[in-house]
Formats: sequence, C-alpha cells, structure tokens
Amino acid sequence: MMSLIFMLATPAVAEICPAAPDHAAAQGRIIADLGTARTATEAAILTQGLWRLWTDAPDATAKAMLDAGMALLQGGRPAIAVARFDALVAYCPDYAEGYNQRAFAFYLQRDFAAALVDLDAALAINPRHVAALSGKALTLMGLGRDAEAQTVLRAALALNPWLEERALLVTPPGVEL
Repeated sequence: MMSLIFMLATPAVAEICPAAPDHAAAQGRIIADLGTARTATEAAILTQGLWRLWTDAPDATAKAMLDAGMALLQGGRPAIAVARFDALVAYCPDYAEGYNQRAFAFYLQRDFAAALVDLDAALAINPRHVAALSGKALTLMGLGRDAEAQTVLRAALALNPWLEERALLVTPPGVEL
C-alpha cells in the first residue's frame, strides 16, 4: 500500500512543477490580523488560514506528495515521510512548505542539523512563514544555540504573538515583554 502511495505521489520525469501560488498579500493580511486578535480562538482561526495558504501546493502532483508526507508524520512515521518530502522538494524546489514539512520530519527524528538546513530554505522562499520561524527557534534550542533561538522566537512572535512557543521565551532581567 505504501509503495502505491509513493508511486502516486511521485511525478513523472517530464513533469515540471508550476510556480507556487502567490499568497503574500493574503498572508500579510492574516499576520496583521493576528497582531490585533483579541482571543486565542480568533488567533487559532487566523492561524488555520495561514496553514491553508502554506499548504496550497502548486499542482495536484505536489499536493499528493505533501498530503502523503503529512499523513506519514501524523501516523508517527517521520523517516518514511522524509522520502515523500524529498520527492516534493526535488519536484517543486521553490515551494516553501516542502522544506518546512521535511524539516519537521527531521526534527521529530532529532536530526536538528538537517532540520535547520530545510528551515533556512523555507524561510529563504517565504521569510514570513511563521511556522518555519517557530520551528527554527525550536531546532536551534535542540542544537543548544539558545541565544539564536530566542532571537528567532522573537521574530516569530512579532508575526504571531499567539504562538504556543511564546512560553519558551526567556525574558532578560529587568525587561518586560
């Protein structure tokens, strides 16, 4: 069954990934709304909107690969998910979510160095990808690079002050948030 999913999620050699949808304006509006959200429920709804944008794959082939990899992550199989995301990144090298999801798979396996490479690639494509920023902060913490992690976490919180990771923010003595 798993090999069938992989075959369905692997593009033909001749296929070329189209450009990812440009959701910069919509992402910007949602991020602005997150800054003025009054409740955690409102923020959660807005965050779901961000995820809909980020997971809007360039075409059906890319979407199938993304969905197959994410299903494997949800099923607790990150090592197998990496192969699906490898195929997605090879097919759509300009699609940030492929890198972000592969980074998450690496993170779950505690391969923080590989996760960091992919998070940097995702952020090079979409610098306001809040989940990639918060993932980078967690990954840097995993690598013991806490000062850098705090800087990245602050950048993520500047975009979405409702992130659960805000609990990991260390406030320097005498500084109020």
